[in-house]
Amino acid sequence: MAFPKRLLEGYRAFRDSRLPTEQSRFRELAEIGQSPEIMVIGCCDSRVSPEVIFDASPGELFVVRNVANLVPPYSPSSSQHGVSSAIEFAVQALKVKHIVVLGHARCGGIRAFAEQEQPLSPGDFIGKWMSLIAPATERVAARHSIPAEEYLERLEQASILQTLDNLRTFPFVAGREEAGELALHAAYFDVATGLLAVGEEGVGDFSLASG
Repeated sequence: MAFPKRLLEGYRAFRDSRLPTEQSRFRELAEIGQSPEIMVIGCCDSRVSPEVIFDASPGELFVVRNVANLVPPYSPSSSQHGVSSAIEFAVQALKVKHIVVLGHARCGGIRAFAEQEQPLSPGDFIGKWMSLIAPATERVAARHSIPAEEYLERLEQASILQTLDNLRTFPFVAGREEAGELALHAAYFDVATGLLAVGEEGVGDFSLASG
């Protein structure tokens, strides 16, 4: 099967329009390396691209994306840890100053977890990964007490806050945060409206970004 035509067309558009205006920036990044100040942990949902949402230029954001923008608690072992290693690299090597956990509305992974439906696969990968959301349910009102869509939105936002808690179990994250060298942030993007809400530290409420 041939390489996707859409990607080749997109590359040609990039090469002919955007690349000439940013060529010097790419050369600089190639020569001196990257030094982003912000890490974004986002969902791999195709509708939620951090670079698009934040109108970022090359080299500005260090981005990690996975199903439902989750981070497992610190747990070094002999297994491979893709998310954890990216966090370690961002904090220890790149010395980022901010980590933003970017969740979003209508997250398919969180809906699947809440409703225990496909594509959850308890014997393979998705079900085990989505089990990281379980502690977040304690931050949300009982499911039967509020409308279903409101419950999902609250769970999406509670999961972001749980991810921040999990980040703080990493000694090198907690240490730099306590030293005032690193700040952790919660953000929530509404796919339908394009509005961004930011979580208030220590409160758990989200309010529309004013910047």
